[in-house]
Amino acid sequence: MMASNTTTILLLLLLLSVPITTHSSSETETIISRFQHYLRINTAHPTPNYHEAVDFLKSQADSLSLESQTIELVNAKPLLLIKWSGSQPNLPSILLYSHTDVVPAEHDKWSHHPFGAHIDNGCIYARGSQDMKCVGMQYLEAIRRLKSSGFQPLRSVYLAFAPDEEIGGHDGAEKFSQSEIFDQLNVGVVLDEGLASPEEKYRAFYAERSPWWLIIKAVGAPGHGAKLYDNSAMENLLKSIENIRRFRASQFDLVKAGLKAEGDVVSVNMAFLKAGTPSPTGFVMNLQPSEAEAGFDIRVPPTADPESLERRIAEEWAPASRNMSFSFKQKVSVRDKFGNPVLTKTDSSNPWWSLLENAIEKAGGKLGKPEVFPASTDARYFRERGLPAIGFSPMANTPILLHDHNEFLSKDEYLKGIEIYESIIKAYASFEGNGSEGGSRDEL
Repeated sequence: MMASNTTTILLLLLLLSVPITTHSSSETETIISRFQHYLRINTAHPTPNYHEAVDFLKSQADSLSLESQTIELVNAKPLLLIKWSGSQPNLPSILLYSHTDVVPAEHDKWSHHPFGAHIDNGCIYARGSQDMKCVGMQYLEAIRRLKSSGFQPLRSVYLAFAPDEEIGGHDGAEKFSQSEIFDQLNVGVVLDEGLASPEEKYRAFYAERSPWWLIIKAVGAPGHGAKLYDNSAMENLLKSIENIRRFRASQFDLVKAGLKAEGDVVSVNMAFLKAGTPSPTGFVMNLQPSEAEAGFDIRVPPTADPESLERRIAEEWAPASRNMSFSFKQKVSVRDKFGNPVLTKTDSSNPWWSLLENAIEKAGGKLGKPEVFPASTDARYFRERGLPAIGFSPMANTPILLHDHNEFLSKDEYLKGIEIYESIIKAYASFEGNGSEGGSRDEL
């Protein structure tokens, strides 16, 4: 009898030590298959197949008995809006945002077809696997699991699948955020995309750097190629380029030394250099040109002093005293319409951030230090309205491959991300507070 009890206890301990499988093999295959289907729809610029993507996503909403509507704020650029109604619709809603478009891919540079969604060694290779079709499908899969468990949200949950992000978002998120339709949603918080993390901790972003696309032009009298004289267009432009190079190095040194993250410094990179007098065989070699021009992609964090930077441009990089001028092809403000830095608070005044941290931990994940996104996302349009917006893509232990060749995401990370979003959506949709502390909702 004693031996039998001992055996029984050992068997129970053994069973308890075996991890519980969340999905059966067939369920996992179905989940991955849906993701592959979405990835195989070619929504790359310049001719994204938006309507096929929207039709597929709408079919997923229908299968979950969710309300949906297709909105075309700009012709041929549909935005799909899906709604999961809450039991207390007077509470501010949750917006789970994603974009359907992806950047082009050079097929011959990929080991697998970029729109084949091929699985190799447990990894799904496809354009959009990280940026950001994974997130859009994870939203839906998380809701599928919550609904099957019988969960009923207090707050209404909206999913927006928008076009145009990869070319600026002006016909997608920007127009959507300014529309009467958006006003009627009574949004309290927005979740958008983040970045993969090569480490075990997930990354979350509370702000992003604003793009300033600067063009500097120098003019001067043309001269013989053998003549040395002051204030030629090329000489003055080269002086500016050297000044800019030194500034860039000083900012980059802070990153290299670990004193600041990439998103916390002003980055400057030359995008083009235009000079010389064309000839049928190339350029005239014995003539110094009368004009020279260079373009720079500058990214400015919300913590920077924009007035100081613009003075630097006017006084050091393109001074009128050297026959120089400058203009901006694009200049996005680092402040919202209330004059505040465009960022989402990450302290105790923002309950949405605390809920995010706790939900990730509850699902077995770890969240790293809050970051400024080094580039631009559509989240900026919602932050500009004073709304809290958090950039987050649950991809840990994953190389950052957005816009790169051979973009991929492992099946395990994708499935784990669904669990993470299930926890986040449940926490957000169950939150009974008004949530206005997290942004400038009272000012809207």
